[in-house]
Amino acid sequence: MQKKITVYTSNTCTQCHMVKQYLQIKGESYDEINIDLSPEVRDELRKISGQARVPVTIVEKQGGKRAMSIGYNLGTLASAIN
Repeated sequence: MQKKITVYTSNTCTQCHMVKQYLQIKGESYDEINIDLSPEVRDELRKISGQARVPVTIVEKQGGKRAMSIGYNLGTLASAIN
């Protein structure tokens, strides 16, 4: 596994759309988990990120390393995917 990107989103989140668009422009594939479609994931997301808001982008890298970006912060997001 090189890296696995998961983006937690919601239907009405503008920043979520921007994160997904950024990843597409960068040619990165990702899995999307929409908390509106899977409300049970909200508690899981809080445990993972300590946040109740989206977007939360989690990048799992080789060797078990994990990077996280909360919100639409290009600096943090770019660092996480590289």
